[in-house]
Amino acid sequence: MTDPVALLQELIRCKSVTPEEGGALNYLEKLLAAHGFTCHRLKFSDQDTPDVDNLYARRGTAAPHLCFAGHTDVVPVGDAAAWRHAPFGGEIADGHVFGRGACDMKGSIAAFVAAALEFLKQHQPAGSLSFLLTGDEEGPAINGTRKVLEWLAARGEKIDFCIVGEPTSRETLGDMVKIGRRGTLTGKIAVQGVQGHVAYPHLADNPIPKLLTLLKTLDDMELDKGTAHFQPSNLEIVNIDIGNSADNVIPAAARATFNVRFNDQYSGASLEKKLRAALDSVGIPYQLKVKAGGESFYTPPGKYSELLQSAIKKVAGLTAELSTTGGTSDARFIKQYCPVIEFGIVGKTAHKTDECVAVKDVAALTEIYREILKAYYAGA
Repeated sequence: MTDPVALLQELIRCKSVTPEEGGALNYLEKLLAAHGFTCHRLKFSDQDTPDVDNLYARRGTAAPHLCFAGHTDVVPVGDAAAWRHAPFGGEIADGHVFGRGACDMKGSIAAFVAAALEFLKQHQPAGSLSFLLTGDEEGPAINGTRKVLEWLAARGEKIDFCIVGEPTSRETLGDMVKIGRRGTLTGKIAVQGVQGHVAYPHLADNPIPKLLTLLKTLDDMELDKGTAHFQPSNLEIVNIDIGNSADNVIPAAARATFNVRFNDQYSGASLEKKLRAALDSVGIPYQLKVKAGGESFYTPPGKYSELLQSAIKKVAGLTAELSTTGGTSDARFIKQYCPVIEFGIVGKTAHKTDECVAVKDVAALTEIYREILKAYYAGA
């Protein structure tokens, strides 16, 4: 199976909504094993999270070791009746393959698998090639890539370079490569009051104005002006929860959630310290729970980015922008083990109704990945 479009159709037909494996990893395991890859199915568990299946497949044992990382899990389809094409049908229409995950990111997986199998038919590289595929990227991201990497480290396996196939292209295939991402931190803030009747406010203590004052303090903060490689950090209030269904009751508590995307000026710990200092200065008692979902990372321009840019230029005729914009991905875990860069399909339809990818882009991405493999092992 080296036709990337047919391979993509098969993957889309696997209903692998997080955390369900849906047959996607089974399909890839069988395919890769038939082509000489040693496959390991890894199921991980953790408290209060669903068990998740992962696949690690490697061919070769020597260095250099190139790993392609990605996720076969997809987000729910939403209103299936709103789709023009069956969300798990893998239908081709108007030059596009339709289905949940076509863009994010089964299209890139299909392209890289097809590229790898074609490359290995013609070359015997002096090194190793592997796939690290998880079913937990769109979910809690606890029982997936992070634990596979820990498992690899415990075995003494070292990855020299990793490509994550997230849909990084913005308008045209190959116009953008991600060499870094900002970190993410979520804060949950609560203010306690005293419940009472709205007609007797002197007998109650309304927590809502207090919470709003604290939120305004956060919202008014200018965290920074950006750094040499990253856009400014930004804090967004994403939820306010009072839980009050009555219009004549002052509530006993008020809660809110905010999320910060932070650049390399901060770590999760230093950012939390700054936020708490700002809240403390207001003088209103509060409770704050913080969870850092990942630190920022940056792979400096050099041989790896040049490797990708050269392949993209050769196939697509574009000079890819090296960017650190966007949300988080599993690259935030991989960066602790090896240099990592993200590159994949155009991301315009990710998570949308009628998610799709152009057939021509799947073919071109396969060719770009194949050029990357040729250049990487030629320089070994």
